[in-house]
Amino acid sequence: MNHEAHQHDHHPPPPESHPESAPDSPTQPAAAPTPDAPRPPLAKSLIKLARPKQWSKSAFVLIGPLYGMPDMLEQGRAAIDILIPAFVAAAAFALASSACYVFNDISDREADRLHPRKRLRPLAAGHVSPNTARIYAGILAIAAGLCVLALPTGVQLWTLLTIGLYIINVMAYSWYFKRKVIGDVVSLSIGFVLRVMGGCAAVGIEPTTWLLNVTFFLSMFLAFGKRLGERRTLNTLGTADAQRAIAHRAVQERYSDVVLQMAVVVCAVATLLTYSMYVQAVGDDTPTNYGFNLLWLTLLPATYGMLRCIVMLESGRYDDPTELAFRDRGFVAASLAFGAVTALVLWMRLTQSGG
Repeated sequence: MNHEAHQHDHHPPPPESHPESAPDSPTQPAAAPTPDAPRPPLAKSLIKLARPKQWSKSAFVLIGPLYGMPDMLEQGRAAIDILIPAFVAAAAFALASSACYVFNDISDREADRLHPRKRLRPLAAGHVSPNTARIYAGILAIAAGLCVLALPTGVQLWTLLTIGLYIINVMAYSWYFKRKVIGDVVSLSIGFVLRVMGGCAAVGIEPTTWLLNVTFFLSMFLAFGKRLGERRTLNTLGTADAQRAIAHRAVQERYSDVVLQMAVVVCAVATLLTYSMYVQAVGDDTPTNYGFNLLWLTLLPATYGMLRCIVMLESGRYDDPTELAFRDRGFVAASLAFGAVTALVLWMRLTQSGG
């Protein structure tokens, strides 16, 4: 079955939105911005180049400290002594990721001009020169290091090590792994795992195997989903095959629609299964007086949100799961419900333990 044709017959066009997130008209190929277009202020372009919306990924830095907070409070640690280092580490990873994004955009600026949304990025659009971008990336990396110096002395080295490994991994991805089938997704997923490890290092706790497993499979789901979303989005421009996606991201030549669809589903199942096993383990290790493992309730919004993400990516309405986190109401509602139930369960654990 011609899947692309099926998409055109049964899915409405994407809703109108900001030009950065909406694809071009299906009848018109993407084109580079015209030289006569007004150039935005440099400061605005630099902020855009740092991709502050992607800082939401630093939420992974907070996962370990938040889930481990009840145990740390039982050990006599103050909440403020846990939260401040966790958020400082999140800020450090956000700045480090921005530095990496800038370096990546420098190398990808020609390919980005072929993408309906990424062609408007400051480097691809010619609003920031490569030399200016390199200096800017260096400043962001230094700022990330300064954040680490604000952490307690005993955790600085391990936190800095995770950030350093994160930067090395991103650079390895940009220079090598992004052209390697499966290796590209594994490299990206390792970046998220290092975020989690960095958050744990900042508060002086050891990440559990459950936490690392869920993070790894969820990250692979996000990465495979982004590749599937790119093929769907670019194919809505009128190209009947994947050539436009390949021109934008060379590794797409090694993938196929079927492989990406299967990979997305497999990683989604692995994520939900691993998380459900974690929920069971928590319920066994932490008996409550309610006769029911309340953390199980988080599986409902988690399952709905993940399946909805698959549907939206398959439809070509979004080319990045991160974009759904801000624009799709159903996914946002599921995320808020998941966070609210998780926070409630953690609070109840604290009150039961007398924390």
